[in-house]
Amino acid sequence: MSRIRSIDFVRGLAMIIMALDHARDYFHGYSFLHNPADLAHTTPSIFFTRWITHFCAPVFVFLAGTSAFLSGQKKSKTDLSRFLLTRGLWLVVMELTVVAFGWFFDPLFRTFALQVIWALGWCMVLMAGLIWLPRRFMLLLGLALVFGHNLLDGIAVEGNTPAGFGWAVLHAFRIFHWGGATFLAAYPVMPWLGVMLLGYCFGQLYLPGMEAQKRKRLLLIMGVTGIATFVFLRWSNIYGDPSPWSPQTREGFTLLSFLNTTKYPPSLLYLLMTLSPMLLILAFTEQVKSAAANVVSTYGRVPFLYYILHIYIFHALGMYFAGVTGFGWQNMVITGSWVTDGTTLKGYGAGLPVVYAVWLIIVAALYPLCRVYDRYKLSHKHQWWLSYL
Repeated sequence: MSRIRSIDFVRGLAMIIMALDHARDYFHGYSFLHNPADLAHTTPSIFFTRWITHFCAPVFVFLAGTSAFLSGQKKSKTDLSRFLLTRGLWLVVMELTVVAFGWFFDPLFRTFALQVIWALGWCMVLMAGLIWLPRRFMLLLGLALVFGHNLLDGIAVEGNTPAGFGWAVLHAFRIFHWGGATFLAAYPVMPWLGVMLLGYCFGQLYLPGMEAQKRKRLLLIMGVTGIATFVFLRWSNIYGDPSPWSPQTREGFTLLSFLNTTKYPPSLLYLLMTLSPMLLILAFTEQVKSAAANVVSTYGRVPFLYYILHIYIFHALGMYFAGVTGFGWQNMVITGSWVTDGTTLKGYGAGLPVVYAVWLIIVAALYPLCRVYDRYKLSHKHQWWLSYL
């Protein structure tokens, strides 16, 4: 099967938007003092700069499942299972080494953020076994995990213990301290596995026998239904997110409260809020062929290289910026919680216009390299190792 143009485009769009969040992390001093979603301190511009990037991880995990399904049309199930297992373990190793160093620049590796690459890796490991099940069962399991995991919100395994860590890896956001190192279990596997399973089953819509118009109609129906379900459940506050919305006294902040769904772990409402618009974008970009779309799609075809490079570049530039502005480059060697005590980096950083400028400049600067690598991959498909990068 040839590559699906709209899938590459949507994945590329997610990768570009993702970089905005990481530019904010290193250049916006507010990021080291407060959570941008904390309504007690944030502003609408800061909130929505963070909020728009919420779409990236769900889109990336969902489409990773779709890509696995489409890849399975070109290889045996045994080969697909072996690939998912080995690539999943490879991603876990990369999260704990190359990615961990990129985020924190700590040669002693005192902090590990178990984030999207970690979740992707373990989900792929589990998918290596799950793809042998009937597809209908995979769909039901995916729906159960996405729609039902919030039923487990009341379960807590306290303590800095292996049992507590195990439960956090599965379902709950927690921070652990062992042997002088900090572990942030930020992306619990259970709900993200549900997203990948749904993405895998979703791949059936892109089989050659599916008519484009029928696929577009189904995408529109699913997208609109998902948004309507989100609005109803969020408005009613009856289920789907551990943090209910509430009317706010400051103008416009009621809307912020309504949209402020839980990412860690990803609640049902968070996933409905992010994945439903993705389906609509896929519907309307079915035949996208413009030059701008080709540029965006290039990022979508080399996501892992882009992910690694942009983290290192943003962090290195943030370190330089901290040094030349008198805050000391050493303070960009992060050895614990991202949010500081409020004094170390108080006054550091630039305003959002600078953050946006840095974001666009770095994304544009990475394009030539991404394009070269994309062309290399296309002309060297026989090189097995390229599928791991």
